[in-house]
Amino acid sequence: MAGGSLSKGANLPVDASAVRAELSWYEGTGVPDIDASALLLTAAGRVRDDGDFVFYNQPQHTSQAVTHRGKRSEGGRFTDSVEVLLGSLEPAVERVVLCASADGGTFGQVPGLTLRLLDAGTGGELARFDMEATTETAFVGGELYLRNGRWKFRAVGQGYASGLAGLATDFGITVDDAPPAPAPAPVPAPAAAAAPAPPPAPRPVPVPVPADAPPAPAAPRLVKGEEQLPVDMRKRLSLRKEQVAVSLRKHGATDISARVILVLDASGSMTHLYAKRVVADVVERMAAVAAQLDDDGSMQAWTFASHPARLPDLELGDLPEWLRLHVRVGQLALFRPRKKRKGLEDGQVDMRLVGIQNEEQKVIAEVRAYVRENPAPVPTLVLFFSDGGVYRNAEIEHELRQAVEEPIFWQFVGLGRSDYGVLERFDTLTGRRVDNVGFFAVDDISELPDAQLYDRLLSEFPGWMTAARRERIL
Repeated sequence: MAGGSLSKGANLPVDASAVRAELSWYEGTGVPDIDASALLLTAAGRVRDDGDFVFYNQPQHTSQAVTHRGKRSEGGRFTDSVEVLLGSLEPAVERVVLCASADGGTFGQVPGLTLRLLDAGTGGELARFDMEATTETAFVGGELYLRNGRWKFRAVGQGYASGLAGLATDFGITVDDAPPAPAPAPVPAPAAAAAPAPPPAPRPVPVPVPADAPPAPAAPRLVKGEEQLPVDMRKRLSLRKEQVAVSLRKHGATDISARVILVLDASGSMTHLYAKRVVADVVERMAAVAAQLDDDGSMQAWTFASHPARLPDLELGDLPEWLRLHVRVGQLALFRPRKKRKGLEDGQVDMRLVGIQNEEQKVIAEVRAYVRENPAPVPTLVLFFSDGGVYRNAEIEHELRQAVEEPIFWQFVGLGRSDYGVLERFDTLTGRRVDNVGFFAVDDISELPDAQLYDRLLSEFPGWMTAARRERIL
C-alpha cells in the first residue's frame, strides 16, 4: 500500500500485520523534549489497568503486542517510535491511541512535528500526518482502530493544554495527588469450611508515571527525621521521592548521590510569592530532592537580595518549623540597619540586612566559597530560585565561568516571566570545558505537577556529572 499525506480526521485501512508509529521533529534550541507513548483501549474507549499504558518507563505491554522503541537522532531530526503487532493484540483491545507529551515547553515550540505510520516489516511508509500545535503539552497524533474486523488508522491531531493529565483523564486514567490505597487482603476461610475463596480485589485505576501525577510508591527508604514529619507532609514527601527517582532514571541516572544546596531570592519583587506560600511549597518540594540524593536528607540554604545570608541547615525532621522560621521575604530597607531587629527567634536572619535588590553574583560567590571550604565526596547540586530582574550579567557570568572547574552544578529556576539575563544564555556561551549551568522558567510553579518539575529540574545534572568525570572535575 502506497503511503500518503493525511489531513486531520482522515483515515485509511491498514493491511500490514505490524506497524511502527514514528513521531519526528527537528532539533533546535528551546525545543522541548518529546516522548511518544500508546494507550490500549477497549470498545468503551477506556484502559483496563495501568498495564495498558506503554511509554519509556513501561516500554512493553504484557501481551508483547505494543513496544516503545525509543528515541533516535539523525540528520537534524529526532524520532521516537512505538511498534504495534496488530495480530497479537488481545481481543478486548479495539483501539491503540498514539500519544506524545512535551517536557520543558509546548508542542507549538516543536518544529516539523510529524507522525508517520510505517510497515514494521518492510519499513515502507503507509501514511504521513503533518501536525500543527500551539500551547498543547500533550497530544494525540493518531489512532489504530478496529472496524468490521479490519484495522484502520486515523489522523487525530488533538492537543491538551492541561498536559498528560488531561489526556489521561479522557481515557479512564485517574490523575490524583496520591494513588488509591490497595484493598485489604481477604481473610481466608477456616479449613473446615468449603466455601470458595473470595474474589480478588479489583486492580486500582492506574496513575501514569511520566507526567502530572507521581508514581505509586514502592516502599521508599526512610531518611533520618522523616518519621517526625506530620502525616500529610510525610505522605507527600514519600510520593515526591519516588518521582525524583523516576526522573533520574528517565535521564539515565540511578544510585547517584549529591549534596543539595538551596538558594532563595528574597528581593522586593518576590513579596507576593512568599505571601501566597509559593516559596514555602517550593522548599517542601526541594526537600524531596535532598532526601533522594543526600544520605542525611539535609540541605544547606541561603537567601539573598542586595546581600546574601546563610540560613540554618534544613534538616528533614525540622521541615515544618524551618518553613515557619526561615521562608521570609526581606523587609523593605535600602540601607543596612545598625541595630538588630527586635522579636527575632533563634537562628532567624534579620531580613533587613538582606535588602531588596538583585545581586545574584554575591550569593553565588558565597556558595562557591562554602563548597571549597567544605569539600564533600559527592558533587554539589545548587537549586537556585529567582523571579528575575537580573542585571549584573557580567559579574554573574564571571562567577559561573570560574565555577566550571568546581564540582558544582547550578540549576536556576525562574519563577515568572521577568528578565533573567545571562542565565538564559548560558547554554550558548562557549569557552567552558563543561556546561555547568541549567535554566528554565515557569509562569506559575504552583501549577507545575511534581513529575514535570522534577524532570526539568534534573534533566541536565546527570549529563554534567558524566562530562565532569570525563574532564576530571569530579
